[in-house]
Amino acid sequence: MQNPPEIRRGRSPSVNYRVLAQGPQGLCLTGVMRCSEIELWRLHSFSRWVSRPFCEWDMLGTPIHFWVVFLVVTAASLAIDLGVFHRKAHRVQVREALIESACWIAVSLAFNVWIYYSLGRAAGVEFLTGYLVEKSLSVDNIFVFLLIFQAFRVKAEAQHTVLFYGVAGALVMRAVFVLAGVELLAVFHSVLYVFGAFLLLTGLRMFFSSERKIDPQGNWLVRTARRVMRVEDDPEGTRFFVKRDGKRYATQMFLALIAVEAMDLIFAVDSVPAVLAITRNPFIVYSSNAFAILGLRALYFALADLLPRFRFLHQGLAAILVFVGSKMIASEWRPVPAVISLSVIAGILLVTVVASLMFPARNGAGHGPAAA
Repeated sequence: MQNPPEIRRGRSPSVNYRVLAQGPQGLCLTGVMRCSEIELWRLHSFSRWVSRPFCEWDMLGTPIHFWVVFLVVTAASLAIDLGVFHRKAHRVQVREALIESACWIAVSLAFNVWIYYSLGRAAGVEFLTGYLVEKSLSVDNIFVFLLIFQAFRVKAEAQHTVLFYGVAGALVMRAVFVLAGVELLAVFHSVLYVFGAFLLLTGLRMFFSSERKIDPQGNWLVRTARRVMRVEDDPEGTRFFVKRDGKRYATQMFLALIAVEAMDLIFAVDSVPAVLAITRNPFIVYSSNAFAILGLRALYFALADLLPRFRFLHQGLAAILVFVGSKMIASEWRPVPAVISLSVIAGILLVTVVASLMFPARNGAGHGPAAA
């Protein structure tokens, strides 16, 4: 596509644009439109774009039909999840959560297979690696969710609803973070080293400090909501808003949703650069993030009581961040193939699980909600 005409000063020069139409006797002049060269270039570019077959349209460097398939799959999965399995609020049992988690993993892997055969082996490996990184990092969120639900006394029947809308908001925020990260890397190459150093330092801090102090009630977004809205202190019920004496009140459940969104904003600062260290393809980065987040709700109900047994989970996640941060910094001199990255990350997770099972924490102490 040709570059737009250069405008050195003032307005772009105007030209007469002849408008032709197909009539019974052939082409005939229907009018003359006066417009600038830059407008003509934009019109010509748009006409060339829409004249291509739909399968050749692209968005962010990926054919648009890949985005359409991704959106259809995620929308259909969410509709089935909310409209069929969770139409009514209820306490999610471990068996139900394990089945749902397995279904989300199966959908993600099926999508991965489709990418493998549609975009190539490299894209398939990058998606799987990004998905594994995001999935492992998101496991750490479970402890934070436990703290939030305890702090706001959210009923077990209402927790899935909070997480559902929390995930919906997280998908929007991750899209913004992915676009911003890709654009920053494209415009300012030195940001590559900033992201890498940030991941490296975050991993080292996690490795040597297993405790993170989190106060959901003291979050600035929660405090702001309390100042600008009427808040009902009664934790009973499964609604975000209630009416008392003709006035609308936000519930503790709504404050918990705000806290979940605020914490996901913090988590995105780690997870998005971590996946950008694997690939710069916006479609692979966002889709792998999205599928890992979509399965997080079921994973929470399945593993909330089991994760404290994984004594070395925190150190394993720290090792993953150190690896991807180092990989990102050294990518200009020593690029690491995607297959090697996948093997290293999978190996770290395997060692973490095996070590936790072989050397359990004494008296059940370890990486639990108190340390989240």
